[in-house]
Amino acid sequence: MRAATAATQGPAQASGRDALDPESAHWLRSLDAAGPEHDAAVERLHALLLRAAVTEVARRRPTAPAAVGDLDDLANQAADDALIAVMKKLHTYRGDSRFTTWAYKFALLEAAAAMRRRPWHGRELPLEADGWARFPDGRTSPPGQAEASELIDAIRDAITEVLTPHQRDVLVALTLNDVPIDVLAERRGTTRNALYKTLHDGRRKLRARLAEDGLEPSPEVRAPAPRALTGNRTNTLESQD
Repeated sequence: MRAATAATQGPAQASGRDALDPESAHWLRSLDAAGPEHDAAVERLHALLLRAAVTEVARRRPTAPAAVGDLDDLANQAADDALIAVMKKLHTYRGDSRFTTWAYKFALLEAAAAMRRRPWHGRELPLEADGWARFPDGRTSPPGQAEASELIDAIRDAITEVLTPHQRDVLVALTLNDVPIDVLAERRGTTRNALYKTLHDGRRKLRARLAEDGLEPSPEVRAPAPRALTGNRTNTLESQD
């Protein structure tokens, strides 16, 4: 926690927080203070965040089995990262919920992201061709089957022809190969938001190309690959947290 504590030094100016509950107001006063009072508040905050991280890691453990010691380290790192994030965003706290509730969410998000990244540690990102084979057809009638086949072929062509290499890599990794966005952001040295923007732009280009070719999918088409690649509203990529 030493590095995390160092990153919190300096008062975070709070403004526009009227009618806070006494506990939340006390948290803000202590964290905005200097010296021993500030340090003690940071220690208490880290303990709160660690409890949240441990809870989230335990909840997600079936999805990423590991030794207890490894998960303890992961929870501690998540708490450290959450502490830094809370202190950086302290000025954004508006008092819509209790401070502890607001801060707790940072630890849950950091722990969830760490658990999503863990199975990919040391793994190569899958190649483009890997993902297509994992999608079941989901096509229940001959007309639907024919349309879905045409649509998939058109999407393959559009991916090659209208997307930039970066857009193509991001789209395929996130939608076809189920690479967690946290992992892709880490490998590419970028942010989740930047990847979401790339994904959005890529899908918009694909939909425009399909519209130009008169290939709007009908309700008969239930194949998940076109839905995921073009951003059908049933896609839940951006809700994985």
